[in-house]
Amino acid sequence: MAKRSNLLKGMDTFPDLSWPLVLSVFYRNLKVFGKTWKASIMFNFVEPMLYLWAMGFGLGVYVTRINGLSYIEFLAPALIASSAMFSTTYEMTYGSYTRMGFQKTFHGMVATPVSMDDVVMGEILYGTFKGVLYGMVFFLVVALFGLVKSPWALLIPVPLALMVMIFAILSLIWTSIAPNYDSFGYFFTLFVSPMFLFAGVFFPVENLPPGIRFLPWLTPLYHAVEAIRPMVLGRVTWSILADLTWLTAFAALTMRIPLAMVKNRLIQ
Repeated sequence: MAKRSNLLKGMDTFPDLSWPLVLSVFYRNLKVFGKTWKASIMFNFVEPMLYLWAMGFGLGVYVTRINGLSYIEFLAPALIASSAMFSTTYEMTYGSYTRMGFQKTFHGMVATPVSMDDVVMGEILYGTFKGVLYGMVFFLVVALFGLVKSPWALLIPVPLALMVMIFAILSLIWTSIAPNYDSFGYFFTLFVSPMFLFAGVFFPVENLPPGIRFLPWLTPLYHAVEAIRPMVLGRVTWSILADLTWLTAFAALTMRIPLAMVKNRLIQ
C-alpha cells in the first residue's frame, strides 16, 4: 500500500526536470554510443533488411496486389517503423537495465546535481534518438530500392519520433519492474512480437477476424505504419492527422509513469 501511495504521489507532482541536465544525460549516452555505433547499426539494420528481401522479393512474388500496391511496396514502409521500434525497445530494456543495475550509472548520475527525473527523461530522449536514427537508415535503403514515391517521405521523422518515444516509455516501465534480464523475454514475446505480426506490417488489419480487428488500433506501431506508409507512397490523406494525434496523446499521457516507477525502483 505504501509503494502504491509513493507511485501515485510521484505521478501527481510535476517532474523535477532541468533540461540542460537532461541533455547532459542524453549526451553521455550518445558518447558511449559513438564508440559502438557501427556494430549497433548493423545489428538493427540486417534483420529488417532480411525481412525485406525474404518477404518482399520472395513471398511477394506469390502475393496479389494489396490496395493497388505490390507486396514490397506495402511491406517496405512498415519495416521502417518496425526497425525503429525494435532498436528503441532493445535499448530501453537491456541497455537501460544494465545502466540502472549492473553498471550503477543511474546511481552515479543522481549523486551529482542531476535528478532522477533528468536521468529518466535523458534515457527517453536517447531511446527516441536511436529509434529515429535506425528508422531513417532503413528509410535510405527503401529509397535505394526505388520505393519512395513522394516528398512527403521527408516528414517520416515526425511519426517515427512519436512512436519510438512511446516505446521508450513502455520499455522503461517494464525495466523498472524487471527482476532480471530473462524477464525481458516476456515483454518481447507477449507484447512486442504480437504487435510486429498483427499491427499492419505484413497484411492489412482488415483481414483479421472482426472480433479482434480493433486490437491493432490500440498499438503505437499500427498508427506509425498508417502514417508512414502513405508518406512514402504519396497517398497522404487527412486520416494521418488522427494517427499523429493518437501517438501524441498516448506519449503525453504515459510520460510521467516511468519517471515515478524508475525512481521508486532505485529507492527500493
